[in-house]
Formats: sequence, C-alpha cells, structure tokens
Amino acid sequence: MRRYEQNPVIRPADVPPSTPGMEVIGAFNAAATRFGDEIILLLRVAERPIPSGPDTICFPMADEVDGQPVLRRVELRRDDPDADASDPRAVVYKGHTYLSSISHLRLARSKDGFHFTVDPQPTLLPRGPYERYGIEDPRITKIGDTYWIAYTSVSDFGITVSLASTQDFRSFTRHGVILPPENKDVALFPAETKHGYALLHRPYTRSLGSTPDIWLAYSPDLVHFGDHRHVAGVRPDSWESVRIGAGTPPIMTDKGWLELYHGADDKAYCLGLLLLDPDEPHIVRGRSREPVMQPETPYEKAGFYGNVVFTCGWVVKDDGRVLIYYGVSDEATAVAETTLDELLARVDPVQA
Repeated sequence: MRRYEQNPVIRPADVPPSTPGMEVIGAFNAAATRFGDEIILLLRVAERPIPSGPDTICFPMADEVDGQPVLRRVELRRDDPDADASDPRAVVYKGHTYLSSISHLRLARSKDGFHFTVDPQPTLLPRGPYERYGIEDPRITKIGDTYWIAYTSVSDFGITVSLASTQDFRSFTRHGVILPPENKDVALFPAETKHGYALLHRPYTRSLGSTPDIWLAYSPDLVHFGDHRHVAGVRPDSWESVRIGAGTPPIMTDKGWLELYHGADDKAYCLGLLLLDPDEPHIVRGRSREPVMQPETPYEKAGFYGNVVFTCGWVVKDDGRVLIYYGVSDEATAVAETTLDELLARVDPVQA
C-alpha cells in the first residue's frame, strides 16, 4: 500500500466554514465513489464556534428555524466549576456531554483522484432531533442508478444510523434513522445477496461484557433491516483489542466480498481486512492478522486526535488500481494506492 507523497490531499484550511463565527477544524473520514468522469468524496467537516476571548469555551448545537437548519452557539466561562473541557472532542457541562464541534457533510470533486476541489457550501447539514449534535462518517454505495449514503447521526437520543440517497449529488432524499442507538460504522453492500440487501454495522450495548464488534443485517428494501448476525469481534491482546468497525462498502472479488475495516487498541486506530462469503456474507472466510495500515507518518500520528487512520471509502479505477481514502488524526484526508491482488494477499484464511 503506497501513500500519496503529497498527503494530506484535503486539509481543514481547504474548506470554507459554513457560517461566519465558525472555524473548520477537520475535513476527514470521507465517503468515496465514482460519478461520471469524476471521483467524488463526501467529507465529514467538523466546525466549532470561535470563542469571544481566551477565558471562554464554546460548543455548538444544530437547530431549525422555519424549517431550515441553523447552528446555535453556547458559550461558557473557562473557569466555570460545572464545565470540563479537558477532552478536545467534548465539553461536559453540569454532567451532560456536548460535542465541542459539530459536523456536516461536504462534497469534494476530482478528475484524477488526488487533486480535489471542495464545494463552497455544505452538502448535507444536520437537521431534526436525531442530528442535533451533527452528522458524521458517511459511506456511499451505488446500487443501480442510485447512490445511497449511510451516515452517523448524533443527538441527545444517542448515536444512530441514518440514510439518504441521490442520483445526481444535487438533490437528496433523506430516509431517516434506519438503526437505533447505539450504532454506527454502517457500510451497505453494492448488490443484493441471497438474503436481500445487506449492511455491516457496529452496535454497542455496554452490557454483560459486550464489545464493539462488526455485525451484519439484511433488508428487503434498503430501509427496514433485520436478521442481524454477528460477523467479527475484537481480538484480545492485539492491535484491535478495544473496538472494530466497518470502514469501506465491500467490494466483490473472485474470492468473495472484501471489506477494509478499522480496529483500535488503547494506543491507535489501524486498518484491517475481512473476506466475507460471496453468498452468505455474514460468514467470514478470511481476515488479516496484522494491520494493513497503521499510523506511521507525521500527519497520521499528530493532529486533533492523533494516531488514527480511519477509512470510509475506496474507489477501483479502470486500470485495476484501488484508491483508499482515509481520515488522519481526526483532522485531514489522505489517499493510498494499492490493488485488489495486493489486498487479498494480506488476508489469512479463517477455518470454518
């Protein structure tokens, strides 16, 4: 796997804020797809309010006025005994946790897959009660003529999975919440299986010793999902001992469905591979023992939240190259190049 020498390809400075008084602090975890003669990324863009002075802290929330999404700003004194901003990702105020930034989704376009132009305005803003704290980490799957966008919605009600669709990346239909909390890391398969449409997801109940593992669900219509199956779990004393989750939408190969996923211990987020049965994709046929990518470069090891490589999308070019788009340190977007053969060679067989 070869990192592009001019990484990151998109940085926060490349993205204009959605509204005055906000600053962009992250442009990362992008979905990817081919659209016409372009490669399209759908970026997670994280913004935060600019404090009025050094003695204050701020956090945002999404709201609606006259049916239109707006951002509401909350500002507190830094020495407020009820406020805790020690984690850069959140503010705890009177026992309630608020994200220090809010995310929306923004399109970026490229002819070659390496040089991108970011749209000047948001593509999808958070709206409604289930997206009050933002929308995050999209994955795009093309089925027929429709591009389906699964993304994470964050609110007081928890972390849920929502779905939108488009055929032209100009107008979008929102289908609402498809999986209740706590759930995230959803990747739709690009074709029906013998059990119907399928998606990978990551529920987490925090009960009876459960761990954040990868599950699969089937659907007759891409909106109502059931028949949930456990697919793969964390592995103790390894690079993926704390949590794992789906990354890219799976690609069908001559060996089966290939999935690039993330795994984490208490030190870093890395990437690994699953090979799923072509007919029964809840069955794992292969898995990489070691990470196929781990934080190594300065931009992967340092940033808003360092030691993170996290993918939500890949694109297979006509010449067989695979471009993997991945977020680095919860801050920017990078790209690496490989082939399906190189990836499949990293997969170790799993005994039935």
